[in-house]
Amino acid sequence: MTATDRETIYKAISTYVQETFLGEGDVPELTAESPLLEWGVLTSMNTSLLLAFIRTELNVVVPPTHLTGQHFANLRSITDTVYGLSRQPA
Repeated sequence: MTATDRETIYKAISTYVQETFLGEGDVPELTAESPLLEWGVLTSMNTSLLLAFIRTELNVVVPPTHLTGQHFANLRSITDTVYGLSRQPA
């Protein structure tokens, strides 16, 4: 799969985070604005796994300059970051 539009990117990342990092009942409802960093969902290890998923499944490389709380605060900010990077020439 390649990153094509925001909805596709959001669905892929949301599904991955839910299935990989959240067990049943751990989080009441994962939304676009759920504070993943505040909730401790995106630890350093989980962020590394998420970056590998983004690279392999969405064909987008997230540079170190984008590894900030602003870019990874919630699903919306991650989606926007990946979408923006997917639009840049390789």
